[in-house]
Amino acid sequence: EGRNYTTYECSPPVSRSTKAVLNLNSFEEGGDGGKPSKCDDKYHSDHTPVVALSTGWYSSGSRCLKNITISAKGRSVDAMVVDECDSSMGCDKKHYYLPPCDNNIVDASQAVWRALGLPLDDWGDMDITWTDA
Repeated sequence: EGRNYTTYECSPPVSRSTKAVLNLNSFEEGGDGGKPSKCDDKYHSDHTPVVALSTGWYSSGSRCLKNITISAKGRSVDAMVVDECDSSMGCDKKHYYLPPCDNNIVDASQAVWRALGLPLDDWGDMDITWTDA
């Protein structure tokens, strides 16, 4: 209460190497996301490479269940889009009172971080690039 957050309806344009920030997220039941994924109303194992994209990149679900390619530190991994990281709303019960996502976020399961060969100490926030697969 008493804090203001910037909200976004759009994200930077997607290119062959769209800059983004990779966040760690759990899509399992009881995980960070809370509810089943927006694209298929299911939970997903932390051992499966899945992601949630900021509202603009989620594009009203047009990327649902499609793969994107994420690149960092010389490695790449394909991951399926299963959810939205809401950039337009937050700080309410529906969003678990969390602030809105920035407009350049790729929330990724542990499987994505492992596939990129990133040390556990680096898990959290990392600059990456991504594109539609």
